[in-house]
Amino acid sequence: MRVIAKSSLVKFWSRPEYADSKGALQSWLDESSKADWLTPQDIKRQYGNASICGNNRVVFNIAGNKYRLVVEMQYRAGIVWVKFIGTHAHYNQINVENVNEY
Repeated sequence: MRVIAKSSLVKFWSRPEYADSKGALQSWLDESSKADWLTPQDIKRQYGNASICGNNRVVFNIAGNKYRLVVEMQYRAGIVWVKFIGTHAHYNQINVENVNEY
């Protein structure tokens, strides 16, 4: 898959208060870049705790569920578009289906 807005992830883990997310986000990025997800079921096979949401959004739990990553999937084009990364508290304030923070 082609991951769009990688810089958003780097910017997030570069902040001192979120530095502990770096390893988990890098692992997710590496795995996602090598993946060939054609359906939501493909994602669930690899990430059983991922949440499939409306508007082609998927929520991944990062760093032991400390952070949430929201992406928009464009399966036919092979694109994973980063839409949000943040803490649970911040995640609870967004609408997953239309967030476009990054």
